[in-house]
Amino acid sequence: MLPQQRLELAVSIAQEAGERIVAARQSQSFNQQLKNGQELVTDVDVAVDTLISERLDASLPGEQRLSEELAPDREVMRTAEALWVIDPIDGTVNFAHGLYHVAVSIAWVSEGKTRLGVVHAPFLGETYTALYGQGAWRNGKPIHASRTTSLQRCLVGTGFPYRRDSRPPLMRRLMAVLEHCQDVRRNGSAALDLCDVACGRLDAYYESVSPWDFAAGVLIAREAGARHGHLYPCPKGIPEDLYGENLLVCAPEIQAELGDLLRAADANELRTY
Repeated sequence: MLPQQRLELAVSIAQEAGERIVAARQSQSFNQQLKNGQELVTDVDVAVDTLISERLDASLPGEQRLSEELAPDREVMRTAEALWVIDPIDGTVNFAHGLYHVAVSIAWVSEGKTRLGVVHAPFLGETYTALYGQGAWRNGKPIHASRTTSLQRCLVGTGFPYRRDSRPPLMRRLMAVLEHCQDVRRNGSAALDLCDVACGRLDAYYESVSPWDFAAGVLIAREAGARHGHLYPCPKGIPEDLYGENLLVCAPEIQAELGDLLRAADANELRTY
């Protein structure tokens, strides 16, 4: 199947999944529990992951998947030549609380490179798409990342891990950004934060996230003209497009300066301890 056909299939599946999510919210017919003792998950997450998997199997039987609920074994990133990377509901806490920043994220990775990405936000009525080397779109119209050159005017998105004991070291990064940039936004969906970078609503985004959270969104942002990188070198054996630790995606002209700012904050944290 050609990349364009795969993209069309992924859009169709993501939009069907979005309809399921909206219906579940409207009926309030879902249960909540904690995964690993701290991460919220609902039975809608599992149902939507199942739906996406069934639709992919029906059209492309046997293709490997990495998905948050049904197939979360990250070892497949090291071995698979091609891989679907799926987050059935990015922003589960938002979904459970009635907020709108909720997305279905579907990416297809081949030979270590993300070839297509779809992020569908059913409550916002927005579908973001990208094909490797061919640009990015929102609802079928081309989008472009911010071209800001000023860190002081930079609006930055980020997020925080579920584990509370992992949060204190990140506060120094946050304070550095608040002191040197215009402001910070924390919307609760990495996929949509990256799409906001792609269309210029945010100038930058940094966080450490799982591959299903960002795989599609990073391609969309990159194809829209944003710069994608990491604050520190990536380990060998994992495709850079699927490595989510210390991710930085931003307008090209501020990447070096913002990266230096965040690394300096980390260095100060280490000296404190």
